[in-house]
Amino acid sequence: MEGIRKPFQGVTNIIRFNWHFYAGSLGFVISALLLTNYMSEGLRLYMYIVSVLVIGTTLISLAVSHYVYDRSGLYELNWLREPGTGDKVININAGLDETSYLLSRKFQHIDLTVFDFYDRLKHTEISIRRARKAYPPFPNTRHVVTTNLPLADQSIDTIFVIFSAHEIRNEAERIEFFKELNRVVKPSGEICITEHLRDLPNFFAYNIGFFHFYSKSSWHRVFQSAHLKVREEIKCTPFISTFILKSNGDTL
Repeated sequence: MEGIRKPFQGVTNIIRFNWHFYAGSLGFVISALLLTNYMSEGLRLYMYIVSVLVIGTTLISLAVSHYVYDRSGLYELNWLREPGTGDKVININAGLDETSYLLSRKFQHIDLTVFDFYDRLKHTEISIRRARKAYPPFPNTRHVVTTNLPLADQSIDTIFVIFSAHEIRNEAERIEFFKELNRVVKPSGEICITEHLRDLPNFFAYNIGFFHFYSKSSWHRVFQSAHLKVREEIKCTPFISTFILKSNGDTL
């Protein structure tokens, strides 16, 4: 995968697409330190502590992000099972596609189709809009809705949904989305879901930002409701989980 991703691309993109958050944190710290000149000793100490916490948690989140996205080998995709020659594969994103070029280069023998379910009315985060401007879509990417994929029943060998399923914020819609994945995957095929989890490692890494993720129990509830079972869970870092799903054979 050499030559596709730059050494600091992951953490740089986080700062680039979320610069308003970091600018706000920096502005808060500068303002707080300036205000300490007009505070009592007790309030001054309190403001120093808060400023250190803001700086510390920000640096920790950036350090973890650099490890996960730039140093861990995540985007080398060696943790994925290699699809068979000629396998029909779909890769589904939510507006930012950092993996289709990697998949097409690593698995040149597959029949790859890329779907994008980004909806500007639902996905209103400014970071996604910035990312879409910075990264053009993979050639021939097709826009889809989560509850109606334009594919025949049991027609796909492998489905990748990498860092995008959590953008479906409504649980009922997530269940319908996974029912669609179950409908289109072959009985012998598999669905690969890669996500951060709302767990202790991600809390230490991202503080309150971990509320943007879902817990393992929440994911399992969605999988079960969509008649899917977890064949395997892969932890390529302590902060990332990939669920390998299979249909449990129930009628939807």
